[in-house]
Amino acid sequence: MMDRAKIIRLCLLVILIVALGSFMSDADDESGVTGDMATDTTSLSKATFAGGCFWCVEADFEKLPGVVEVISGYAGGPEENPTYRDVASGRTGHAEAIEVRYDASKVSYEKLLDVFWRHIDPTDARGQFVDRGLQYRTAIFYDGGGQKKLAEKSKQALEESGRFDKPIVTEIVERTNFYEAEDYHQDYYKKSPVRYKAYRMGSGRDRFIKKVWGNGGAPVQKSSRAGGFTRPDDATLREELSPLQYRVTQENGTERSFQNEYWNNKEDGIYVDVVSGEPLFSSSDKFASGTGWPSFTKPLEPENIVEREDRKLFTKRTEIRSKNADSHLGHVFPDGPAPTGMRYCMNSAALKFIPKQDLRQQGYGQYFELFEEK
Repeated sequence: MMDRAKIIRLCLLVILIVALGSFMSDADDESGVTGDMATDTTSLSKATFAGGCFWCVEADFEKLPGVVEVISGYAGGPEENPTYRDVASGRTGHAEAIEVRYDASKVSYEKLLDVFWRHIDPTDARGQFVDRGLQYRTAIFYDGGGQKKLAEKSKQALEESGRFDKPIVTEIVERTNFYEAEDYHQDYYKKSPVRYKAYRMGSGRDRFIKKVWGNGGAPVQKSSRAGGFTRPDDATLREELSPLQYRVTQENGTERSFQNEYWNNKEDGIYVDVVSGEPLFSSSDKFASGTGWPSFTKPLEPENIVEREDRKLFTKRTEIRSKNADSHLGHVFPDGPAPTGMRYCMNSAALKFIPKQDLRQQGYGQYFELFEEK
């Protein structure tokens, strides 16, 4: 038998090994690598915008799903490595700008353009809101990959929408440089939230956005955040939704087949969440399933769709919910036609249909091109 001293030494050794393993695990957690690969920043796409104060524009874009990082900086001037003091003087020709680093599989460049337009005054050539001078001008700095064409098309759509009664003066110019701003400017809205909120409130930016676009610049009145969509409080929902819409979206209800608004709708347009307005499906992907509910082969915006396991009817099904409003929409089944083989079987009561001719007027102009050839 081991003597007591050996037993004690063995116990101490075991304790040391366990403690070392715990330390290594904690170290891994702190490094941000916890089983999944860290984000490969080299594979990210980039977009560069100038929209006045870069504190505000950075904060707005960082809320958008699919955006990994936003960097504040300076672009559009000939001088190399300018400082904030240089740019603020107006003598360098640079504009305060941001570089958006994003996952193109989760958010499109067109979506970034839409968010950009909704958070600036594109009719002001001499600055933005309280900030005056060309260093606060608006601009889209395009790289390759078709960004110039997409930006010009987006600008034209905004001009034709009639949203503004003045000309759109935002520049669309090639990106020739981008210099990161000083560290204290990065994530300023997080580092100095009190000062940032005071500045933003007094700048007039949010008042302008609300006046032109509704609550927070989202495409429809029920939306309340840039580039995304949120669920109103329950009292508002009960007031604005019909009893059936509330039961379906909030209580996981199901409407009657063949006795709902969109099951046989054949008009061109898109379907959005009736609660939040987030885009969900396109008529281009709608098909006659014979079930009596609107059915689609795929989502229009996959990032707005959430799948959950549903075992309520003593069988396993896949429920479909909207990402931002968390509305119950319906279910998806693997019995649809080509090319996906899927059938997204939705409740009409969970959807709002935006006809093709109303897309631009209601803030969904980026989807108009889906139906141009029809």
